[in-house]
Amino acid sequence: MEKNIRCNACARRIKEENGILKEDIFEGKKEWGYFSRLDLKVDTFFLCEDCYEQIVSKFQIPVTRKDKLEVM
Repeated sequence: MEKNIRCNACARRIKEENGILKEDIFEGKKEWGYFSRLDLKVDTFFLCEDCYEQIVSKFQIPVTRKDKLEVM
C-alpha cells in the first residue's frame, strides 16, 4: 500500500517502494493541551532530510545530536 507521504515544507514526494519508505523523514506530532490557543488540536507534519536541516540550521540553540553505536 502506497503511503504517498510528502514533505510539508517543499511538497516533494518521499521515495517509497511497495509501501516501504526508501528515505528517512522527520515526523512531527504535537497534541495541544490546556492553556494553549490550539487546545485539543493535533498537528502532524513530515520533513524531508534537506528541509529538516535547513530549518534546524536557523535555530538560535542548536539541536542536540548524538551518534548511535547500535541499531536494533
